[in-house]
Amino acid sequence: MKKYLPLLLLGVGILILLVVFIFVRSRKVEEEPVEEEETALIQVELKDRPVVSLIPTEDGHFLLLKVEKITIDAKTVDYELLYDTEANVTQGVPGTIQLTGLNTFEEKLLLGSESSGKFRYDDGVEKGTITLRFRNEEGKLLIKFVSDFHMQTGISKLSTIDDAFKYELEDLGNSYFVTMNTVGYPDETLTSVDKGPFGVFASSNDKFQGKVDMGGGSIYRWDGGNWQKLENNSSENVGIFYSSSN
Repeated sequence: MKKYLPLLLLGVGILILLVVFIFVRSRKVEEEPVEEEETALIQVELKDRPVVSLIPTEDGHFLLLKVEKITIDAKTVDYELLYDTEANVTQGVPGTIQLTGLNTFEEKLLLGSESSGKFRYDDGVEKGTITLRFRNEEGKLLIKFVSDFHMQTGISKLSTIDDAFKYELEDLGNSYFVTMNTVGYPDETLTSVDKGPFGVFASSNDKFQGKVDMGGGSIYRWDGGNWQKLENNSSENVGIFYSSSN
């Protein structure tokens, strides 16, 4: 018996190590699920991309998502608004739109939650992202667009999250503003687009004169029907802007 004892102990040791290895491996798989990254099926040039805007309401509790100039041949679009609360908690507002026959849509997104007709609002929202996923009839991802947004109030210096675009208000006012990349631009531009398009959207219909800073180049603003070149980077109102070295 003593002659076989070392072999017996070796076998038991190997068995224990095998059990421990299987247990640890299974725990790792459970604790670290792998998310499959979808691959876009198409590429969309800047001139063909949709125009995306987030317009705050006067109380700052909602954002109106507007998506215009949809030329992508898609069946549906999934939208997802993510934002950080004052308590550093990330919240999300998802949804899906059927695009059959549509080239534009609007959705009013609540910054908070609603239950049985009662609303709870998230105060102090400043930063977040809006993601659009266009899908075909089989539900496969055609193209995805992501844009950061910066919501501000009570200050004169508005900017994108990365400071690539800045808009300094002449008068402070009490409105809410969202500054963001608009993904696409409304109509054919007068020149090549070097930076942008960027948008500043206000909670009121008042005019907000200001000074635009995009780090150089000629700056153009969409006035609702045409592109207007800014003189000395001064703008008569917020809106959609781009810059060009031409």
